[in-house]
Amino acid sequence: MFMTSWRPAVLIAGETSLLIGAVAAATYIRLGEDALVTVSDHNGILRALLIVAVCQISLNYADLYDLRTIVDARDLLVRLFQALGASSLILAFVYFWFPDWIIGRGVFVIAAVLVIALVMAWRLAFTWLTKRVAPRERLLIVGTNPTSVDLARELFDRRHELGVELVGFVDSDPSRVGMAVINPGVIGTIDDIPSIVRARSVDRVVVSLSQARGKLPMEKLLEMKLDGVAFDHLASVYEQYTGKIAVENLRPSWLIFSDGFKKRRVLSAAKRLLDIVVASIVLIVTVPLMALIAAAVKMTSRGPALYHQQRVGQHGRIFTVHKLRTMQEDAEAATGPIWAAKEGDARITRVGRWLRRTRFDELPQLVNVLRGEMSLVGPRPERPEFVAALTHQIPYYGQRHIIRPGITGWAQVRYTYGASTEDALQKLQYDLFYIKNLSLALDLVVIINTMKTVILQRGA
Repeated sequence: MFMTSWRPAVLIAGETSLLIGAVAAATYIRLGEDALVTVSDHNGILRALLIVAVCQISLNYADLYDLRTIVDARDLLVRLFQALGASSLILAFVYFWFPDWIIGRGVFVIAAVLVIALVMAWRLAFTWLTKRVAPRERLLIVGTNPTSVDLARELFDRRHELGVELVGFVDSDPSRVGMAVINPGVIGTIDDIPSIVRARSVDRVVVSLSQARGKLPMEKLLEMKLDGVAFDHLASVYEQYTGKIAVENLRPSWLIFSDGFKKRRVLSAAKRLLDIVVASIVLIVTVPLMALIAAAVKMTSRGPALYHQQRVGQHGRIFTVHKLRTMQEDAEAATGPIWAAKEGDARITRVGRWLRRTRFDELPQLVNVLRGEMSLVGPRPERPEFVAALTHQIPYYGQRHIIRPGITGWAQVRYTYGASTEDALQKLQYDLFYIKNLSLALDLVVIINTMKTVILQRGA
């Protein structure tokens, strides 16, 4: 399963405790001895937890738990002010309609000041502790093929978040020793692995199977394994730390013998029931919105409001997907099927650009979900013209069709808008990870992140 390490969990747990403490302290500062009476009544604790929950959600939406995005203390402070500003607006809206939920006038303002001080101090202490005190997994990578280097680069960029330290690379070619790769470089050969493991306290030796076949002495590696050296497949480590499966380094044997890719009937039935219930509710709620959007599409450009297009679904079956039109009518009349450009596509209408940012153009696909052609979460369905080409160009591309396609998916929340074969390859790696680790919990993670994408209008 995708490893985010214990660090974000500890960070979130610590800040949740600080938020609770800040609200409690603010209540006492504002109400004095009456604070205990206020909190102990039948809604007091719930009113306090409302503030904590709203602040926690806002912190998440400000990307304060994505440790890769925070540049420095100034960036942290700006994001913290943004999160608390959003929290104040949300709570003001709630309190306007439900005044009984106010825990006490001025409590949130006092709590906000405490939160800024406490969170900044906690973050600085957390960063110091994770860099100097926290345990780290030390990895030695065998091979310098592109996938090995790709994994190493991602691990190096996220080393503070994941708690990983790259000891270096080893290569079967002695002439490559000392060669720079990223940071660090090649520090030895295959024969040097045991001494490197002992001298540098290596926890795991990561082997690229594609480079091992016919190039690495498997008997020697087996001897090291029996001597206590811990080995692991690069594909498994890559999946564990990046949330995607390295297609270019994949072997059928890994797919066959690895955990996952199990088609469980109970899970399929539960996922389908969730699709029907949620799609029905959202469709009923958003019908008026879709009617207004359809009118705006009609008034601002020629052509029908709805757009119908063939897509490839489960087991390769062709179905018709329904969307609110975002491009000019007959946008591909002169060119035939082509990728939509990531930016500056002249075919996209003014309303269509907004629809793509908010993902509202996808709402009619709820009908496809109810008809059983799609799921709420799954690999995005692609056009038959592109699928035919991509299946020949990208290994294992056809495997993404073993489940229903989705309105949103793991690839959509982990990768930017796809508009090329290279993008299709990157998204396939996330799709295969999703299929391998399919669960309702992962669906919930995707849905929450999709809502975040919609609210912040990120992506295409």
